[in-house]
Amino acid sequence: MLCLAGCAGLPPEGAGTGVVPPRPPLQQVTSFALLGRIAVHHGESSYSARVSWRHEPARDAILVSSPLGQGIAEVVRDAGGARLTLADRREFAAADWEELSERVFGVRLPLADLPRWVLGDVAGNAAGWQVEVLQREDSPANPLPTLLELRREDTAVRLKIDEWSEVR
Repeated sequence: MLCLAGCAGLPPEGAGTGVVPPRPPLQQVTSFALLGRIAVHHGESSYSARVSWRHEPARDAILVSSPLGQGIAEVVRDAGGARLTLADRREFAAADWEELSERVFGVRLPLADLPRWVLGDVAGNAAGWQVEVLQREDSPANPLPTLLELRREDTAVRLKIDEWSEVR
C-alpha cells in the first residue's frame, strides 16, 4: 500500500472494517518504500544485490546489501546533496545523484527519474536508457511494477521488487 504525502495523519479509510482503501493513481504517489533485488550486466561482468529503498520527495535512503544480506553501501539524497557510504567507510558526495554517479562510476546516470520509473511511469527514455516494466502486481487497480529492466548499449539493469510498503 502506498500513501500520498500529507495523508499520514489521517486514519486509513475503512480502518477496522477489513476494507483496504483504493490505491491512488500512480501519478499521484509521491512517497514509497520497497524491498527488492537488482542485477546488473555490463559487458562480460555481472553483479547482483539486495535493495531497500525509502523514497520521499525531499529525501531518499537506499541500502544496498549482498545477496546474503551484508551491507555494501548506503546512498542518501536530501537537501544537502547526494552521499554514498561504502561498507569500508569510504564516502563520496556530490550535489545530486547524477553527479554522484559520474564521480563514482565515471558515467552520468539519469537517476533523477528513477522514482517515477520504479512506479511504472516509463514514457520515452532518458539519456539513451530504455526503461520497460516487465511485470506488475496482480492487483486490479493501479498495479505497481514488480520487475523492471533498464537497457543502454551493453548495460542491462533488472530490478525485481519483492515488497512495496506505505511511507508515513
